[in-house]
Amino acid sequence: MKIIYPTNKNLEKLYKRNFVSRRIQEKVRKIIEDVRLEADEAIIRYTKKFDKVKLKPNQLRLSSIEISAAYQNIDPDFVNSLKVIFERINHFYNKQKRNGLRLKEGDGVWFQERLQPLERVGIYIPAGSAPLISTVYMTVIPARQAGVKEIVLVSPPDKNGNINPYILVVADLLKVNEIYRIGGAQAIAGLAFGTKTIPKVDKIFGPGNIYVTEAKRQVFGFVDVDMLAGPTELVIMANRFTNPDFIISDLKAQAEHRGGLCILITNSRKKARQIKEKMENYPGYIIITKNLEEAVDLVNQIAPEHLEILVKNPLRWVKKIKNASAIFLGQFSPVAVGDYIAGPSHVLPTGGTARFFSSLSIFDFMKKSHLINYTKKGLEKISQPLAKVASLEGLKQHLESVNIRIS
Repeated sequence: MKIIYPTNKNLEKLYKRNFVSRRIQEKVRKIIEDVRLEADEAIIRYTKKFDKVKLKPNQLRLSSIEISAAYQNIDPDFVNSLKVIFERINHFYNKQKRNGLRLKEGDGVWFQERLQPLERVGIYIPAGSAPLISTVYMTVIPARQAGVKEIVLVSPPDKNGNINPYILVVADLLKVNEIYRIGGAQAIAGLAFGTKTIPKVDKIFGPGNIYVTEAKRQVFGFVDVDMLAGPTELVIMANRFTNPDFIISDLKAQAEHRGGLCILITNSRKKARQIKEKMENYPGYIIITKNLEEAVDLVNQIAPEHLEILVKNPLRWVKKIKNASAIFLGQFSPVAVGDYIAGPSHVLPTGGTARFFSSLSIFDFMKKSHLINYTKKGLEKISQPLAKVASLEGLKQHLESVNIRIS
């Protein structure tokens, strides 16, 4: 790790880390266009090119027999562990539920915000060097709690054309409706536009590599997406009282993710040198600040995916944090608990998008509509201010549509 100081030159690369090259944009655009025009044929061709697997159209979707066979290739204790995890995540998202707003004004006038689940969603599960088994339940459970009827899961196959058996078991236990052995930008395009084999979805969820993220960006508008999640990130706030072993352990855990961003922000030069000595061969940055107030300011500018506040009285500092996706308070709340079992989903905005994206919730799997009900008496009461605005806009028939009802 490299020690730096909070100057504009040093920090500029951190603030602009969500950049996608034009070359990648064009590659993804070509894949999406091919899938839109050629459907299954293009998906099969790109699966052969990128995943080295040759598939037929009837092999894109996994059969129930293939899914059932996955149980023979897992640790038997895995299912018991899942029961504990499922219970915790279900409990969190069940508590998040609420009914839509309803407002009465009198004279028979009322308004309501109606929440309805999306009909069909797609879940992308990466399966590269680290198959994200946990992402299955971190996305499917809030979808189920929201009331989504049809959940489709896609994940890239290995060289033998198989999907990780643990991914399949979790998906099966959570009653995912369909599973497809496809990945990359071609999978996102297939979900967005639909093919003969893969029906179109309403919204796409889940993290992925830069090609997957760019594909989500390009299909947005044809379909909704949860967020644009890039490489994972961790920022640690620490001072001279923080246990150095905890810092080192958490930074090393973050470094297990290929391309992940590791940052330690501390106001202790001694602590910075101590950590640097132990993390010499690891990527990332150690930023030395004058005080913790300056550290908070940096966090808000970086807007990290994960933030650990490993100082005494973390609640004092968390009140000043405006931009961070998931915040872990105190020295006994490592990111790993959020990754696997705490309750809230680990699907989080990255690349500084925590400034405007939120952590995954059941409301991401819902849509809102407004119910508006007026009576003649209620319409009469608001006709004068309505008429003023309609007249200023020059929309005479808008005004007439009101006047004809109250004349």
